Amino acid sequence: MANRIPRVPVREQEPAVRAHNFDEVCFGYSREEALLEATRCLNCRNPRCVPACPVGLKIPTFISLLVANDIAGAAAVIAEDSSLPAVCGRVCPQETQCEGSCILGVKGEPVAIGKLERFVADYTRSHPEEFPEDAAPVCAPEAPRVAIVGSGPAGLACAADLAKWGYDVTIFEALHKAGGVLEYGIPEFRLPKDKVLKYEIEDVLKLGVKIETDVVVGRTVNVDSLLDEKGFSAVFIGTGAGLPKFMGIPGENLCGVFSANEFLTRNNLMRAYRDDYMTPIHIGKKVCVVGGGNVAMDAARTALRLGAEVHIVYRRTEAELPARKEEVHHAVQEGVIFDMLTNPVEIIGDEKGWVSAMRCVRMELGEPDASGRRCPVALVGSEFDMQTDTVIMALGTSSNPLIAKTTSGLETTRRGGISADSSGVTSRPGVFAGGDAVTGAATVILAMGAGRAAAKSIDQYIKNHIK
Repeated sequence: MANRIPRVPVREQEPAVRAHNFDEVCFGYSREEALLEATRCLNCRNPRCVPACPVGLKIPTFISLLVANDIAGAAAVIAEDSSLPAVCGRVCPQETQCEGSCILGVKGEPVAIGKLERFVADYTRSHPEEFPEDAAPVCAPEAPRVAIVGSGPAGLACAADLAKWGYDVTIFEALHKAGGVLEYGIPEFRLPKDKVLKYEIEDVLKLGVKIETDVVVGRTVNVDSLLDEKGFSAVFIGTGAGLPKFMGIPGENLCGVFSANEFLTRNNLMRAYRDDYMTPIHIGKKVCVVGGGNVAMDAARTALRLGAEVHIVYRRTEAELPARKEEVHHAVQEGVIFDMLTNPVEIIGDEKGWVSAMRCVRMELGEPDASGRRCPVALVGSEFDMQTDTVIMALGTSSNPLIAKTTSGLETTRRGGISADSSGVTSRPGVFAGGDAVTGAATVILAMGAGRAAAKSIDQYIKNHIK
């Protein structure tokens, strides 16, 4: 019988403290807290949480092992389906996926599945003496070679599964560090890079996966040459969605206007927030972040920690914010100001070409659009100027067209993404794709699910077509 206690709360830094540092906000569960929370699981006969997880994590199984105090067993079960458990435990939108489907959430609070997954991964990492490493899969000298383009969550998940099945896998990464959006997109206070991400990437490498950095596929080498000249039997494209979107309003070319991608990359990958790195970023005293998604929250909370007064400018109300409720809650706690029903129409610069203000209009919500959300409508005569030093556009991203343009026979979608079915199969034989490169910007766990689905398709393709 499950323990009918309230959900065990998770400890966090105090908002007034964390608003001035880049240390991780959430401390996670202690061993005692995790084991207690695990006892809340009903161990359902037909668990709704498992099909709600994009990678198919066997959630009741690993939680039942936690209840039995078998952390090693829980870690082994998680490892069957997830190569990035500590990452997923931190950044997955559990509230709309596994936890959103938990039966306990119907009349109360769901089991803290994400926090339990994080605990298992963190405990395993911090107590290596208790968990002897398994022998790495043996890759035969004649094993088929598979190229993975991009070392983000889709690429890492695809590579890990293929390596476990005995394939010779090489990841090609355009930047100087592996991790993709995990490295350059998610702030340090949500996902510590050296403490967490580096460790989990090393776990993928221990499977026999090789990573070549500073390789821009489409320039340094292209997909055609990987297949026709370099000896690879298949290629998986998991390049993400790194091409930023802008509004197309006057003034977006002024100094002090960033895409959220650029802003976060400079802070994460180039360590602009650290005094011991010679890569600072100038933001001034006041920052306006345009957008309401998770990336907007990340950019706003980063700018706040750099010492600015930060405003989120969003054309709908708080109820329509697409960001995770947890991220919005944290932003409010830390002092981010939300200017709702507000939309920029022009960015104004000074005589030196730097941002000085943003001209906005007030909005009201009209009839629902195709997405089901009420469509914002500008109020006539409501223009006003908002003084600001920096504008960060967090309006979504799309796929970089470079690979599609340099790969023969590769079809794209109307929005510029690579055309692929749910199993990652593209129009070009031997070429597979998944994650944000196909769907546009989505979540880490959805990208991982797409990478795993593509790995199965690659395995089937090689067995059926490669002699």
